[in-house]
Amino acid sequence: MSKYKIIMTGGGSAGHVTPNLALIPKLKENNFEIKYIGGKDGIEKNIISNEGIEYYSISTGKLRRYFDMKNFSDPFKVVAGVFQCINIMRKERPNIVFSKGGFVSVPVVISAYLNRIPVISHESDMTPGLANKLSTPYSNKLCVTFPESLKHIKGNKGIVTGTPIRSELFKGSRNQCLKITGFKGMKPILFIIGGSLGSQIINSNIRNNLEELLKSFDVIHLCGKGNIESSLNNKVGYKQYEYVNEELPHFMVGSDVVISRAGANSIFEILALKKPNILIPLSKKASRGDQVLNAESFEKRGYSMVIQEEMLRDGFLLESIKKVYKDRDKYIKAMENSKTKNGTDNIIEVIMNYMKK
Repeated sequence: MSKYKIIMTGGGSAGHVTPNLALIPKLKENNFEIKYIGGKDGIEKNIISNEGIEYYSISTGKLRRYFDMKNFSDPFKVVAGVFQCINIMRKERPNIVFSKGGFVSVPVVISAYLNRIPVISHESDMTPGLANKLSTPYSNKLCVTFPESLKHIKGNKGIVTGTPIRSELFKGSRNQCLKITGFKGMKPILFIIGGSLGSQIINSNIRNNLEELLKSFDVIHLCGKGNIESSLNNKVGYKQYEYVNEELPHFMVGSDVVISRAGANSIFEILALKKPNILIPLSKKASRGDQVLNAESFEKRGYSMVIQEEMLRDGFLLESIKKVYKDRDKYIKAMENSKTKNGTDNIIEVIMNYMKK
């Protein structure tokens, strides 16, 4: 019989869900019964349901920093979500709530606060997203990944924990990577991660330079949903996928150089596995600029080469890949000296401290 009950929340993107997956096994080890609150149509619903965890769907409204007519209607959805969550809290009576952020988390956190239930939130990026900014006044603690984040948090609510990393990531096998891809293992492997939706600019740069790349590397390319180039399906040394799940640990462990966006979850997984890498952050035109800050932090510490989208042009990415591979020992050494650890145990400790209270 479970000793405690926790409600988890977070959604809108895979980055707001996968850290929760990393915490779930440790929570179960500590005798927690786990429930989840998310959106009706969010990516989190399928991911969490596959874990066999009871899932509550609520009304959600997207929080935007820009003008949109839906800005007038979505606040009413958030309010409706708060009332739905209040009913869920009264039914489930959890000991604590853990929020990973995303717009779905705001009504969950507010309703927990109104029911006097402790809330622990987590922010992966260097500066808090809009959802966490709105939720922080109703949270007891905001766990952060970067030490630089503390200056953006008022009071003593901030605590540096790092980000949770799934234990499965460390169970990958290069041999299994070769088996899945059919590569012979005669060349180093370049692994491209464009995010769950893919990246058109990265995809086109890789494919424009593919012939030259394949002279030196085998290439695994996560190009995003709907971005498979059928004419390249049988290209020797090149494997493209819209999205992978079980294969990811094998691809990460098996790779020699990684190209990635600069979302915090992805870059800390790269750091944990000490993979020489190139980060291409989402530009400030397409985001709030959090990935640019994440990438700059990693570049400053010597973990990564950073290329801004505006710098991408024919041949430049190709030369950068060759340079990172040539200097791979330098990047590996810097990452080996990193004091950043898997944040899973640190976050569990914060949660357990509230259970002791």
